[in-house]
Order: sequence, then C-alpha cells, then structure tokens
Amino acid sequence: MSKNITVSRPNKTVKATIQLTGSKSECNRALVIEALSQGKVKVDNISDAADAVTLAGILRSQLVNENQESKIKNQEPVNNALALSTITQNTQQATEVNIGPAGTAMRFLTAYFALQPGEVLLTGTERMKQRPIGILVDALRQLGADITYAEKEGYPPLHIKGGFTQQTNQITIKGDISSQYITALLLVASRLANGLQLHIDGELTSRPYIEMTLSMLQQAGIQHTWTDNIISIAPQDFRETSIWVEPDWSAASYWYAVAALADEAELFLPGLTSYSLQGDSVITELMANFGITSQFKDGGVYLKKEPKPIVRKIFDLKSCPDLAQTLIVVCAALGHEATFTGLETLKIKETDRIKALQNELAKMGVELVEKGQVYKLNCSQKFIPDHITIQTYEDHRMAMAFAPLALVIPQVEIEDAQVVEKSYPAFWQDFKKAGFTIDTHV
Repeated sequence: MSKNITVSRPNKTVKATIQLTGSKSECNRALVIEALSQGKVKVDNISDAADAVTLAGILRSQLVNENQESKIKNQEPVNNALALSTITQNTQQATEVNIGPAGTAMRFLTAYFALQPGEVLLTGTERMKQRPIGILVDALRQLGADITYAEKEGYPPLHIKGGFTQQTNQITIKGDISSQYITALLLVASRLANGLQLHIDGELTSRPYIEMTLSMLQQAGIQHTWTDNIISIAPQDFRETSIWVEPDWSAASYWYAVAALADEAELFLPGLTSYSLQGDSVITELMANFGITSQFKDGGVYLKKEPKPIVRKIFDLKSCPDLAQTLIVVCAALGHEATFTGLETLKIKETDRIKALQNELAKMGVELVEKGQVYKLNCSQKFIPDHITIQTYEDHRMAMAFAPLALVIPQVEIEDAQVVEKSYPAFWQDFKKAGFTIDTHV
C-alpha cells in the first residue's frame, strides 16, 4: 500500500551515528560474479536494498539447480528484506523472471541469462518496460546471443534462449550510455569461449562504475587489460574468494545533504573508507564546497559542517549521475545558482529525473533550465513555503534527495515514501534516529 510521510525538524542541529546498508552497486556486481563462479566466490555484507534482494533471490535460485529444468527451490530472502522477484514456469517452457523495478538486475541478468542453458522471459514493472535496453541486446546479439523482444522493440520484456556459439569477440559500444550496459558485458566476458574485446566509442560516462566492475572481477581472479579505449578480458576461471561489500556511498550522500542544510552538523558513518571503489564517494569533494569536512578515522567517516562561502559554480556529474538529484536540491535550497553537466543518462533512470526535478523544484519557485546538455538553476523566484508535497515518480532517489529539505521547509510531505526500499530500506528509520519527526499517513 502506498503511503505518504511528512518530515519535519524544528531543531537545525544534527548529531548522529548512522550505519548504512551495503552498497547496491557493489552488491549487484558481486552477486553476478558469485553466480558466474558457480559458488567459488562468496559475498559478505549483502545490501538490504530491494534491488539487491531481488537479484540475490534470482541468482541463488539458479545456483540451487543449474540445469534450470527442475523446480526452483524456495528460499528465505536475504537479510529479512522483501524479495520482489518471481520465478515461474510458463506454458512455452520458458522460465519467467520478474525483476520488478530493479533496473540494474534487468541489465545484468540479460547478459547472464544469455549464457545460461534454457529459455527465460525476463520482465518487470510497467516502468521497466519503458526503459530502453536495445544497445545491450544488440551487443549480445553480435556476440551470438538469441534474444527477442516479447513486446515493444528495444524494450523489455525479453525472450532469451540461453547458451550460444560465440560469433565474435569484438564489440563496439558508445561510451556515453548507461555504464550498466558495459558492466553487464564485462561481467560475463570471462565465460565467453573467446573472451571479449570491448571498444569504447567516444568519451566514457560513469567511468568509476566501470573501474569498480573491473576491480571486483580482479578480486575474483579475472584479469583484464585496458589500453586506450579497448578493454580486453580473456577466457579464464574464477578463484575461490570472498567479496566484502562496502556500505553505500550513494546512501551516504543524503547525509551529506543533511549536513549541508543544517545550521550545525556532526555525523559519523561507520564502514566507509577513503579508498572506496564506489564513484559516488566523490560526494566528499563535492560537499566540501558547502563547508562539509570528511575525516576518516575510527573505521568510518566523520562529517562536520564548518562556515564557508559557496564559490563553485559548475559541477560536472558525468562520473556520478546518481548524485545529481542530491546536489541539485541542496543548491536550490541554498539559493546557489549552479550549473550542471554530465546529466545525459538521467532521463532513462527510474523516471525522467530531469523532468521530475523541474516539476518539484518549481514548487519552491526554482527553475532547472535545460540548454542542450547544460543545466542551470535559476533561484531568482525562490521562496520557502510552510508545506511542500514532493511527488516521487516511483524513484527512490527523488524521495531521499528531497527529504533533507525539512531543515529548510517546516513540513515536507513525501508521496509514496516506501520507494526508498529500492536502495535504502532503513532511510526513514535512520532519519528518526537523527532527530527528524516522521508522520505517516496512508
């Protein structure tokens, strides 16, 4: 059942210790590696995020019975979170796998199931059926995969006949598309009979996510070379190891936003490191512009707000697009008319995040003006209402990016507040721990 919550906080001083769940980005990659290794690789500190729970349920069910011909055994969802996936047998003898709203799972499983024996119908929510996947499907088809569209050309659901004879080991893919397409190919590359040479065409968007993928593969024994714009992975076996999933820097970003909008802030986030694989750890540098210092000690990071004038006017977010909503909302709340670039992938996320931001920021008189691939905040008509209602558009990051506004606006109502389960199920509980008042109404 959908529910709205109202967030408020009369006291503008925030002091708290917040234990974050495991990184969704790291966890999803680690789970695919675990499955491809046939259990040689173990994953520790699995994320509570619904997307990760979904992927774990599907992949670990596959490991229970690798020939995919006997019934899938029931298992408890990991970390007591709600598994959103369903795996059923349809009349065409294809296994239907419903990943719900989990976009990462859709991309990664498309490549994974292309290699596995048997037939799969890979589907999801109505919004998932509107998110393009043609670039990845085209690349897999070039390799030899048998994938067809069950409904609309270029979009899920997908009918995948797994196990194919490799036709080529050289693929060219544009660099300015979702990094998840590239990661999906790299994850399965070592299991291809002839390996993979992936040619990146043009500038690479979200490079840190590709580096994360390659680093995690290397932890599992899969070596690569990256020369100029070519990433090469030869056929090779995984080694026995365990991968520990670091807490989620994307989740940490919302606490940096809280610190930026508070009058005073002292926060401790255990488990986060200064040498993270996660590209979103750049939030430490971005938020330093707003007077937020990050001190790594005692096995985590301490955030503290110090008075500092905001000088930086241009933010290039192409390597960390998931931070865009957080940073744009903070700038809007502070009336800082910044310019943003690198937002090309935002329109094909859980929602059209550009349009969603424009709609919701308008409720406080702020414009996000789009000029080609450059976006600028116009805060000349900004005002602070007593109450604001934020629509979330089935997008977890809309809810969490706008929630810190409660430090600026007396009452912030978030519609469909449960969307946070996708990546940060404990978000509202953690907000309560930090002293925010959360009123729930169905």
